[in-house]
Amino acid sequence: MIRKAVLPVAGFGTRCLPASKAIPKEMITIVDRPVIQYVVQEAVDAGIRDIVLVTHGSKSAIENHFDKHFELEASLEAKGKWELLEELRAIVPSDVNIISVRQSEPLGLGHAVLCARPVIGDDEPFAVLLPDVLVDDSDLNGNNDLAGMVASFESRGRSQLMVEEVPHDMVHKYGIVAPEGEAPVAGNACPLAGVVEKPTKDEAPSNLAVIGRYILPGRIFPLLAETPPGAGDEIQLTDAIETLRREEGVDAWRMRGRTYDCGHQLGYLEAILAYGRRHPSYGEGFRDLLTRYTGEE
Repeated sequence: MIRKAVLPVAGFGTRCLPASKAIPKEMITIVDRPVIQYVVQEAVDAGIRDIVLVTHGSKSAIENHFDKHFELEASLEAKGKWELLEELRAIVPSDVNIISVRQSEPLGLGHAVLCARPVIGDDEPFAVLLPDVLVDDSDLNGNNDLAGMVASFESRGRSQLMVEEVPHDMVHKYGIVAPEGEAPVAGNACPLAGVVEKPTKDEAPSNLAVIGRYILPGRIFPLLAETPPGAGDEIQLTDAIETLRREEGVDAWRMRGRTYDCGHQLGYLEAILAYGRRHPSYGEGFRDLLTRYTGEE
């Protein structure tokens, strides 16, 4: 069972400016909780119990969010606000560990993952979850998409990249996978022949995009340590994954749910619409608001 996940949260979030100037982009809220909490919950629901935050000195708000706030809890308890108290205590289940490591320089996603090496080690597989992306699999019964990808890793014994079908006229915005043979159906994996970064519509080998969820072996760490800077003079995770693919194979695992790119303003607004409409406390009122504003158009 994969028990550890790495969440790279050290970036400045320039796509979210000016909102992210003083607030970490991962702390911007979707309805009533920050984006990062949804991503951590996704990992917990998949059976992961050690969450490694690769962070920066300016991101202490993230660490504080997952830390115990004794004074606040004592105040809520004294006032009998039991429901709020339970919500606070449920942010991190008692059997889950939140571990922070610092990325001293912004040297790319590959370097951020490499910063977690002392915690993960070279012999244990782990997940990587990019916190910009929400994976919404609320319509699924049973295991979430991350749990499905973990199961695929355990049965196939190879690294897994989660992919999502995107419109053909949008492939130029993503890393697009080239499957070996037929593309997998949702909830299944297939071997990769490669990944093409932001191809044109005519050059794209498929319309399956890499969306920021990976299951990788600990062996990726020595590969990252030897990977020279690539695009943008940064250490690219995709370069080390390509080395893995050539040496032992890598799979594309096709998700069943859908994603919201919360690092982009319209993706963030769409996530609020999706999560707000079904919220147990605010959903009904939010749907009424949508109806009212739709009628004003």
